[in-house]
Amino acid sequence: MRVPVQKWSSSSFELEYVGVKAPQFSFTRLQGADPTLGVEMASTGEVACLGENFEEAFLKALISVGYRLPFKSVLLSTGPISSKAELLEGVRFLSQSGIDLYATGGTASFLKVNQIPVQTVYWPLDKKSPNAVDMIKEGKIDLVINIPKNYQNEELTNGYLIRRAAVDYNVMLITNRQIAMRFIESISRGADKRLEIRSWQEYN
Repeated sequence: MRVPVQKWSSSSFELEYVGVKAPQFSFTRLQGADPTLGVEMASTGEVACLGENFEEAFLKALISVGYRLPFKSVLLSTGPISSKAELLEGVRFLSQSGIDLYATGGTASFLKVNQIPVQTVYWPLDKKSPNAVDMIKEGKIDLVINIPKNYQNEELTNGYLIRRAAVDYNVMLITNRQIAMRFIESISRGADKRLEIRSWQEYN
């Protein structure tokens, strides 16, 4: 049965709410797959959420696909120096909020130079303790921010092992710098404290 839909005649700039859509991927069901995204990736499903502003809608969408708030610990491996610099103030906010920070070698050194307290952890292939993968397996990490640095074999293997462990042990994972920045910014602006549940009709 076809239901007629009223034609939308207003400008999107007249809306009093924002919509954000988040993809849902099935990496937990794809054993051994590297949970990173490329242009050819297709999501299993998507969730669209509405909010008073971008931050509210963005966090609602992430929560809808499995992210959990609040979180107490973050494992950081933030990629090339440009990415480290872009994420610096966001990471500083996390530290000032009382969140425990752990980071692999290069990221830890960068944060310490910028006077952000962090505990250094070893790469999986280093076979030393504390090891990034072991900490994920032991439930000591709530969120992994892993930004790929380059395409050298060792870098790819270490990053893959961390990302795969996060998926296998149901730990939140972000592999994109822009998404990481928006996620932290949304929390820093208090959006996680004022998430409202409304019916669809209230947004019409």
